[in-house]
Amino acid sequence: MSGAVLILGGRSEIGVAVADRLVRRGNGKVILAARRAHDLDGEEAALREAGAEEVVRVDFDAAELDGHEELLRGIVREHGPIGTAVISFGILGDQARAEADAAHAVDVVHIDYVAHVNVLTHLATLLREQGHGRIVVFSSVAGVRVRRANYVYGSAKAGLDGFANGLSDALVGSGVSLLIVRPGFVIGRMTTGMDPAPWSSTPDQVADATDKALHRGRRVVWVPGILRWVFAAMHYVPQPLWRRMPR
Repeated sequence: MSGAVLILGGRSEIGVAVADRLVRRGNGKVILAARRAHDLDGEEAALREAGAEEVVRVDFDAAELDGHEELLRGIVREHGPIGTAVISFGILGDQARAEADAAHAVDVVHIDYVAHVNVLTHLATLLREQGHGRIVVFSSVAGVRVRRANYVYGSAKAGLDGFANGLSDALVGSGVSLLIVRPGFVIGRMTTGMDPAPWSSTPDQVADATDKALHRGRRVVWVPGILRWVFAAMHYVPQPLWRRMPR
């Protein structure tokens, strides 16, 4: 796939790990977009060690919706076409706080759903104009059937998953493809201090699955794959039992 690798959420463990895999497949240029982009020395060093010929840093604040379009178009003007865009920003939030603090609940939904809708719409338009490109969106099993234990985050991911599914269909025939990644619990910085759930994975395992799915032209990938069947069965769990399910 010609063009640069763009990581929207350039500090994300998963995003950088996906970029690492794409660099090893021959993608020489990576653009890391994040807040405080000047403070990405470790991420840049890791990608250069993987073989990146050029690593560009740009400032990006997912919460500032008005800046998304100009950021993307500016990247193309200055650095050429985007080959693969990986959207890896997001927040987990504090469920207990969100149940009493409406502003915090809205912050979680704003970043994990509204900001994604905004950037995806601008990105899809831009890649359609290019006539090619790939988009990677990180959904979550938390959005497949929302649990009482994390319903704020889960509801945002449910909305994102639905939006991404529809956008994927809308892109058919445009030369642009969209991959939806549905990981389970990921053991990383975002979940530090939390007890891992069954069938947990690491950022490297999510990145490996994402890389393989991109290479095979898949539309959806579950990480690990067994979760596809686990959640198919969980659809039939009665609600009185489901509401007792942990995060």
